[in-house]
Amino acid sequence: KSNMHNSTITDQTKLQGNVKRYAAKQAALQIIAKPLLANNTVKIVNMPAVVDIKPLLKLTENLGGTFSFSDTNTVEINTCCLTNTIATDDIVKTMRATILVLGPLLSRFGHCEVSLPVGCAIGQRPIDLHLKALEQMGANITIHAGYVQAEAPDGLQGAHIIFDKITVTGTANIVMAAALAKGTTNITNAAREPEVVQLCEILRDSGVVITGIGTAELSIAGTGGKLVDIVPFDVIPDRIEAGTYLCAAGISNSTVTLENVRPDHLEAVTGKLEEMGFDIDTTENTMTIHPTDTIKPVTIVTQEYPAFPTDMQAQFMALATQAEGTSTIEERLFENRFMHVSELQRLGADIKLNGHTATVIGPSLLSGTDVMATDLRASSAMVIAANIAEGTTQVHRIYHLDRGYENLEKKLGDLGAKIERLSE
Repeated sequence: KSNMHNSTITDQTKLQGNVKRYAAKQAALQIIAKPLLANNTVKIVNMPAVVDIKPLLKLTENLGGTFSFSDTNTVEINTCCLTNTIATDDIVKTMRATILVLGPLLSRFGHCEVSLPVGCAIGQRPIDLHLKALEQMGANITIHAGYVQAEAPDGLQGAHIIFDKITVTGTANIVMAAALAKGTTNITNAAREPEVVQLCEILRDSGVVITGIGTAELSIAGTGGKLVDIVPFDVIPDRIEAGTYLCAAGISNSTVTLENVRPDHLEAVTGKLEEMGFDIDTTENTMTIHPTDTIKPVTIVTQEYPAFPTDMQAQFMALATQAEGTSTIEERLFENRFMHVSELQRLGADIKLNGHTATVIGPSLLSGTDVMATDLRASSAMVIAANIAEGTTQVHRIYHLDRGYENLEKKLGDLGAKIERLSE
C-alpha cells in the first residue's frame, strides 16, 4: 500500500538537545469544528500538520466553507456561507472526531445529517452520550442507513445535561451546541481536559458567557441562534507529544529540553517520571529531564484528566522495561489498548497481561527485530523502545504515527537517534 511505511531504528543512542514542539492534535480537532459557530473568518495559529486534521478541514469544505493556509501551521476557516448540512460518510467514516460537527450544525441550522463514525481500533467509543444530551436539548434524532439524522425545528433549548461517563468529544459537542442554543445549558460531569478548557476559553473570549471552565460543572448561556465573532487564537501545545519525548529521553537516560510546552498540563506524567527517579526542571514553558542512576518501577492507573492519560500508557510501558523491578499498568478507559504488549515482547520485554493490567518486569535487554505499530500511541512506544534496543528494529505500519505526531523521526534524529523512514 502506498500509505504504508516503516521506520528503521539502529543502535542504542543517547539523546541530547532541545525539541521545539507543536500543537495539540486533540485540541485542534475540536477547534476545527468551532468555526461552524462563527460569522467571521476564524484564524487559527499553531495548527498541527498531522494527518488527522485533514479530514475535518475537507469536511468543512464539503459543507460549503473555505479554508486556506498562510503557512504550514496557520489556517483561516470561513463558514459564513454554508450550503450543506449533510456530513458525508466517505470523510466521516475515516475518523471519530468528525462527530464534532453534529452539535454546532444542529444548533445553527436546526437540522443536519452526520454519518456514524466507523469503529475505532481501541474499542467501542459510543456516541450515545452525545445523542442523549442533544435530545435533552430538544432534538429529534433518528439513525437511518448509517446516518444520524437530527432535527430541532425550534432550535436547541438550554438543558441540564448530566454525563453518565466523562466524555471529551461529548463535552465539546454539547458546549458548541449550547453556545447557539436558547437559554442556559448546565453540564455536570464535564470533561476537564486542557483541550476542552481551550474550547471554552475561546468561546468565552468571543463573547459567549461560560462559567466553570476547567471544572466538572459548566454553564453556557446560549446566543439564541446568533452566530459568534470568534477571536484569532493559538492551539495549545500537545501534552501527549511532550510526554512521548520525555519517555524517549527517560528510556535512553538522556538530558533533553522541551520548548513551547505547558508543564501544568503534564503534572500526572511528570509525577510518574519523578517517582521513577528522573529529575525534571520546569519553567513556565520549558521542561528539562535529566538522567537517573537507577530507573525505579512504577504503578500507573489510566483515568480521565487530570489523572494519568491513557494516551501515555504505551510509552510508559516501554520505559518500564528498563526499570529495576516490577511495574504495573492498569488501563481503565479502553478495553483493547494493550496491542503493543506483544510487539514489546518481540523486542525482548518481560510483560504479563491479566485482563486490564499489564505487569512489566525489568530491566530487560531489548534486541532489534521487526515489529508492527497497531495504533497511534503504540507506534511511538515501538520507536522509543527500538531506540535503546541492540541492533536494528524495523517498525511497520508507521502511518499510524502521522495521525498525531509531526515529523517524529526528524525531531528524534535531531536529538541524535539513528532513525530513518523507508517506504514499504
